[in-house]
Amino acid sequence: MSTYFNEQLNALKATPKQWLITGCAGFIGSNLLEALLRAGQTVRGLDNFATGYQANLDDVYRVVGPDAWQNFEFINGDITDLQTCQRACENIDYVLHQAALGSVPRSIAAPINSHEANVNGFLNMLIASRDQKIQRLVYASSSSVYGDHPDLPKIEDRVGTPLSPYAATKAVNELYATVYANTYGISCIGLRYFNVFGARQNVNGPYAAVIPRWIQNLMAGESGLINGDGETSRDFCYVQNAVQANILAAIAPHAGKPHEVFNVACRQQTSLKDLYMLISDIVAELSPGLAPQQPQMGPFRQGDVRHSLADIDKIKSMLGYSPTHDIRAGLAETVPWYLMKQSPGTTLSPRAPQGLAAE
Repeated sequence: MSTYFNEQLNALKATPKQWLITGCAGFIGSNLLEALLRAGQTVRGLDNFATGYQANLDDVYRVVGPDAWQNFEFINGDITDLQTCQRACENIDYVLHQAALGSVPRSIAAPINSHEANVNGFLNMLIASRDQKIQRLVYASSSSVYGDHPDLPKIEDRVGTPLSPYAATKAVNELYATVYANTYGISCIGLRYFNVFGARQNVNGPYAAVIPRWIQNLMAGESGLINGDGETSRDFCYVQNAVQANILAAIAPHAGKPHEVFNVACRQQTSLKDLYMLISDIVAELSPGLAPQQPQMGPFRQGDVRHSLADIDKIKSMLGYSPTHDIRAGLAETVPWYLMKQSPGTTLSPRAPQGLAAE
């Protein structure tokens, strides 16, 4: 953990705040929930389990324990319902808005669903945040907003044309946030995530992220599928870096303009081919009996950008962000988590106390 971030967490422990996490049962949302409860904060969570999982909440309960869990309130609801958003934002200091329908392929297959959740739901959160007078709304944007802009590294004020419905929804989020910040005085920060990975990321379904899917493949002695020629590259960001960015963005005393956007990444470019080998090496080290598996090669995915690399100077200078995990360090923590989760007789998700799931 960076020294500055650790100092900020200690300050929060001394003066706890009221937080709302939308999408709290999801991958990033559950990691945020864990971090805030560990820091002695009071947290309200909102999720409809469209892409989140009860098991993620159960796992947070297992990690933080029953005492910290008493500071968590859960609302089973949907951000597309304005009344639910209003209720969720009552008496809240900071909103960490993670709820969305992710995945480029999903948005291409069902663009209306993506629009309803990502645009209509986001607008509801803006309205509720305004009406309930929250101090700051921090929301999940995406590196996909850079679209076809060719420059590397990606700099916040240079974007291109979105290449998918999902990217378009995130670009619209940023436009709405600017308008609401300027019109109503809401303090908003958008975080452009660059391929976040880590524990609790979904390994199942057609839209599962590549890292947990490859870990699962290799653990089962199977080969993973690489879309394209393997030279497509990304700036992979371990989830604890994203947690740091969210908390720092929420509590920053001066965040520049009423609405700012920041890249959240490591400024480290890794090809899919190299990523596969890194995962394969860690799996082989932890499970010596497994034979190495060469990847399968498939067609390029529609809507994907070819290369991605983030400039993180802005978030470093304005928020004090300092990534603690590069791709290797992040994978070194991620792969063992999935190996333990899949081990026979190992239970990572005991049931949380009765009454957790719904009100």
